[in-house]
Amino acid sequence: MNVLVVTDKLDMGGAENYFCKLENKLSHPEIDFYYAAAEGELCVNLQNKKKFSNLSRKNHLHNLWILRRIIKENYIGIFHANSLRMVFYGLVLKWFMKEKLHIFYTKHNVTMLEKYLPLVFRKILNRFIKRIIAVSEFEKFQLIDLGIESRKIKTIYNGVDLQQFAYQRKKNQIPQKIGILARISKEKNQGFFLEVADACRHHPDLIFYIAGDGPDYQSIHQQIINLGIQDKVRMIGAVHTPEKFLRKMDVLLVTSHREVFPMVVLESMAVGTPIISINRGGINEAIENGKNGYLLHEHSKQEFCHKIEDLLSNDLKRLQFIKEARKKVETAFSLQKMIQYTLDEYSLVLNEKKVNSSNDKKMRKSFKHY
Repeated sequence: MNVLVVTDKLDMGGAENYFCKLENKLSHPEIDFYYAAAEGELCVNLQNKKKFSNLSRKNHLHNLWILRRIIKENYIGIFHANSLRMVFYGLVLKWFMKEKLHIFYTKHNVTMLEKYLPLVFRKILNRFIKRIIAVSEFEKFQLIDLGIESRKIKTIYNGVDLQQFAYQRKKNQIPQKIGILARISKEKNQGFFLEVADACRHHPDLIFYIAGDGPDYQSIHQQIINLGIQDKVRMIGAVHTPEKFLRKMDVLLVTSHREVFPMVVLESMAVGTPIISINRGGINEAIENGKNGYLLHEHSKQEFCHKIEDLLSNDLKRLQFIKEARKKVETAFSLQKMIQYTLDEYSLVLNEKKVNSSNDKKMRKSFKHY
C-alpha cells in the first residue's frame, strides 16, 4: 500500500515547504512514495522528480485525471492532502474510483470552510478523513472544539533541518539588525512592525529589515514613506535562503494577527537568533517567555521596543535565550522526529491492512475447510 502526497502549488510557504521536506526525506522499506503539485519556485528543492507529477493551477479536471492515473498505476492506499482543496480531490477520486483510499489531511492554516461553514467542515473530517495531522497542540484542540473526533488527530510538529539551519554564533555588529520574515499580508501585520521601527527611531544603531513578498508589499512600502522612516527600514523582497537571512539578524520579531505554528519561529531558534513574538496560536509551544524568547500578549509598540532594548543591552540574557532555544529545537522540533512520526501514522494504516488481510485469509481457510 503506497502513499501519494499532494499539495496545491510549490510557491514559497509553510505548507509547501512541509511538502518538500516529506518529498526529500520519506523512506520506508514497505512503502513507495509519490508526489504531485503545481509547479512553483520550490520545485528546485525536489529530490525525487521521477516520482513527482505536475498539476495545473486551475484545471481541476486535468488534475483529477492525473491523480487517478497515479493511484491506479502505483497501488496508492494513502492520499495525503496538504490543503483542503486536495482533500476534496481525494474525496472525488475515492467516490469515482470506488477505491479503498485512506485520506490523510495535514492542516496548516485556518480554512474558509471551517470559518463560515463549521458544521460542513466537521462532517467532512469526521466522516471521510482517516487521519488528521495538526502542526501544533493549539490547532489540535481547535479542531476538537469544532467537534472533530480526537481519535483521528495527531500533533506532529513541523520539523527543522538542523544541518541547514545550523547554529552560528553572532559577531558584534553595528548597526544591529531587527528582522521579520513572512508573507507580506494583513494577517502577518508588517504594518505593526513599522510602528515598532518608528517607536525605536531614537536608537540610531538599529536597522529594521522586512523579508518576504505578498499582496501588501506596495502598501507597506508606502507606509514606510508616510512614517518618514526610510533610513530605518529596508524591504529586501522574497528570500530563498531563509537560514542566511535569519543568521544575519540580531533579533526576529513575529507580529502576526493570527498564527497556527509559524515555521520561522523554529528556524530562528535553530540558527541562534532570539525572538520577540506576539502570543498567538501554538507559538507558546516553542517559546517559553523569559527562558528562550519573549512572548507578548498585546500589540504594544512600546513593549516590543522595550524588549528589543533589553535583549540587545543584556549579553547574558541574550546568550541564555539562544542556548535554550537551540536545545529545545534539537529535542522537540527536529526534521527527523517529524518524518518518523509521519511514517508511524502511515504504518498504523499499513498494519491495520495486514491484520485485516490476515483475518480474511483465516476466514477463507475456515470456509474452505467447512
